Amino acid sequence: MTIIDDKHYINQIIEGNSNAFAVLVDRYKDLVFTLAYKMVKNREEAEEISQDTFIKIFKSLNKFKGESKFSTWVYKITYNTCLDRLKKSKKENSVVYIEDFSGHQVNVIESVFDAIDEKERNEKIQDCLSLLPSEDAFLLTLYYFDDQSIEEIAKVMDSNANNIKVKLFRSRKKMASILNKRLEPEILGYYESERR
Repeated sequence: MTIIDDKHYINQIIEGNSNAFAVLVDRYKDLVFTLAYKMVKNREEAEEISQDTFIKIFKSLNKFKGESKFSTWVYKITYNTCLDRLKKSKKENSVVYIEDFSGHQVNVIESVFDAIDEKERNEKIQDCLSLLPSEDAFLLTLYYFDDQSIEEIAKVMDSNANNIKVKLFRSRKKMASILNKRLEPEILGYYESERR
């Protein structure tokens, strides 16, 4: 139903009713800002990227053919705008090293997460996402928070499903590494209670 609504406004804009664009901006502004912020990790830059993204969307609306969801197209423009900005400023966070985890360690992390209330869990995840390299944070946000499929993410990132699966696996491992360090006090407490 949303696709029909988006298409309706897109057609109005293409036919000359530029006021209809405000509806699309209102509908997607939070999504665009959130994704931009995940990549550039700076509020002012994310706001500038959001503006640039909507200018690009407006100027190229007639190129949207409806072959994918409009939201996927918006994600793609946002992603490419962020990449352009990052290339320009060459501000990439330092590399997070991937650690290998045993099945037991993963179970411990999951048990600790289960013991934390949802609000605190989401805060810890958001905190950890901000420490990941931009592309990893973007990928995990699309997959886990925006419920995008592997195929949709592949379209957004100009890749194929297999590459996205590999990148998602690596991003999850980086996230697990950060979570492991962040949850150490809770994990130590868990081990203590297991020994009693």
